[in-house]
Amino acid sequence: METIWIFLHILLFVAGLSIVLYVLFSAVRTFVVPRSASDRLTNSVFRSSWVLFRTFLRRRTNYFDRDRVMAFFAPITLITLPGVWLVLVWVGYTAMFWGLGVDGISQALKTSGSSLFTLGFIALDDLLRALLAFSEAAIGLALLALLIAYLPTIYSSFSRRELAVSLLEVRAGSPPSAEEMVVRFHRLQRLHLLHDIWETWETWFLDIDESHTSLAMLVFFRSPQPERSWVVAAGTVLDAAALVGSTVDIPHDAQADLTLRAGYIALRHIADYFRIAYNPKPKPNDPISLSRADFEATYERLQAEGVPLKPDRDQAWRDFAGWRVNYDAPLLALAELTMAPDAPWLSEITRKQSLMVNGKLLRSRPFTSKKKSTSYNEQ
Repeated sequence: METIWIFLHILLFVAGLSIVLYVLFSAVRTFVVPRSASDRLTNSVFRSSWVLFRTFLRRRTNYFDRDRVMAFFAPITLITLPGVWLVLVWVGYTAMFWGLGVDGISQALKTSGSSLFTLGFIALDDLLRALLAFSEAAIGLALLALLIAYLPTIYSSFSRRELAVSLLEVRAGSPPSAEEMVVRFHRLQRLHLLHDIWETWETWFLDIDESHTSLAMLVFFRSPQPERSWVVAAGTVLDAAALVGSTVDIPHDAQADLTLRAGYIALRHIADYFRIAYNPKPKPNDPISLSRADFEATYERLQAEGVPLKPDRDQAWRDFAGWRVNYDAPLLALAELTMAPDAPWLSEITRKQSLMVNGKLLRSRPFTSKKKSTSYNEQ
């Protein structure tokens, strides 16, 4: 009987130690590992919060009401995460203290809580238990310090992202559109200065590629103004680069091609993290969410504004669609996932229609363990 009792105590200690190590591993994967490292525990916290916020949104059909609710999603969940870690550490050390002979679960809980929150109201005379208490206090402080240390990093990435998004409003209107961007640069006789825009946004895409996969909660941090969205801004710049390269009759700028490639690679990497399906090797003539009529309307507007255009509309449409097909599905799915505001070529109706493309269903599985999904899922 005594042997069984000893075995149960050892089992309790090992189980508690496993919980604590799992929490530490989760914290390291979430904040420290500098790559897209999806974590089950972190994803579970975000998924639970996602379900709760979705419930609040059911009766809110107005975009601005939904935006006000979703503005709290990422910050609240981010603050909740260390709370979950601390509770699990508390439970894990409770099991370890109990396994070391602390009398009863109630006393083990008090001992663990006193150590974790550095209250010190329970004295431990046994050296082994005292060392265990010291380690718990250190872990509790480390987890809180980790969040505090990384908050400036998160908001620094957010600020860099939003600075470019805000500047785009001056250049492309509100909501921004590729058509308006080309028109404004033409009116200012600055079409030749688009090269600088492409360089700036190539760097921006590389930045979000790194930051929005290593710190995926940034995807859901919303812009200060409800009419703005990083997804809409990304789509506007990509469409503008594709439109200028395919349709506007100015000397070809290879930098626009580099920006397009940087952009659709970044969107695809973020889509991979959230298990959004897309075709990784689309053909230039594959269908996209935009129709030829949409393109023709833009062509007519640009022509009426006096923008120099290539005369062959058919070739211009093929070239534009050939670029758009590379980022069409990830862009629309990310806009739907983040509840982005309506914008030309990226409206909510278009996004919902885009979930069904070519007879196949685009599915996103936010906050699940990362498993690269790079093809359409059958309906």
